[in-house]
Amino acid sequence: MLNREKGVLVLEDGSVFYGRPFGARKKVFGEVVFSTSMVGYPESLTDPSYRGQILTLTYPIVGNYGVPSCEAGQIPDCFESDGIKAEGLIVHDLCDEPSHWTSGRTLDQWLKDEGIPGLYGIDTRKLTKRLRERGVMKGVLQALGKGEEPDVEGLFDELARSRIEERNLVEEVSIRRPLVYEGRGPTVVLIDCGVKLNIVRNLVRRGIRLVRVPFSATIEEVLSYDPSGVFLSNGPGDPKRCVETIKCMEGLLETDIPIMGICLGNQILALASGGETYKLKYGHRAQNQPVIDLKGGRGYITTQNHGYAIEEDSIQNTPFRASYVNANDKTIEGIAHQEKEIFAVQWHPEASPGPFDTEFLFDRFVESVRRHSNA
Repeated sequence: MLNREKGVLVLEDGSVFYGRPFGARKKVFGEVVFSTSMVGYPESLTDPSYRGQILTLTYPIVGNYGVPSCEAGQIPDCFESDGIKAEGLIVHDLCDEPSHWTSGRTLDQWLKDEGIPGLYGIDTRKLTKRLRERGVMKGVLQALGKGEEPDVEGLFDELARSRIEERNLVEEVSIRRPLVYEGRGPTVVLIDCGVKLNIVRNLVRRGIRLVRVPFSATIEEVLSYDPSGVFLSNGPGDPKRCVETIKCMEGLLETDIPIMGICLGNQILALASGGETYKLKYGHRAQNQPVIDLKGGRGYITTQNHGYAIEEDSIQNTPFRASYVNANDKTIEGIAHQEKEIFAVQWHPEASPGPFDTEFLFDRFVESVRRHSNA
């Protein structure tokens, strides 16, 4: 049946995009971003790093393999968190008859179940070109019900009054109290700024005892677990807003405990050591971002989802040096401590979705943890 309901996206630069609604019928505000990934929408939508953002998928057909039926448990087996974290979804063509053996429901039904609005029939190529030219912008997406008409001028007024940038996104997606994943190996404390569950799976699979703590954990709380390693997770938003986490890392950098960071964790480590970060024009969100290892010159294809980067000159007076760079724009993709077993990368070696080229980084971290526990 032809969907005659209406939906609209307005951007802070005055742009208006009309489409058809799916998912929940509601209005949401957020930073409008795009991802060039061809697959992996269930994982992307449940990635906590998309909190506060309206996600545009550039691949033209979305929903064609449905949404998998996820088995519950301490670590759900197919999503990256306990539910959709993006504020809304924009696609060109929505498939409502998926075909895949794991499919349990349509993308439309999943978004309805989660209370997330979406728009289809949008010229995502035109929208993406605007975001590339002018940078990511605040926007409001409204999915309307039958017989309703969009009030575009009213939406622009609401958008101008919105204070999206004032939300503490990391606090919204971090756990509230510590959670332990038992294992026979040494203890690693994971500081949860919005961790993807495949990071948890990768660490637990390597036999360690993992203690997941809130982003606001103090250094005293972290050290109370007598950890042989500390892991600093990915997460949404501006790293400079993570004041508590930065303070905790400042103290941990004075210890000899091995530390690994991913994405937001990479930026927080730089800030904790005296470096600076800045906002990228439109960020890196894809499964095909090439990075170069500065030590050996080898290239890797990586999954990325971030809107901020480390200022290269700012780490010159810190104990860190750049270890990887993006092959496209030469931004820093990783840093390494010159004296201690501390390193971080800007991309997602755990993938989900995307390539597993750099999963060996988890092995490197766990090996340093085991050495520390035996010292």
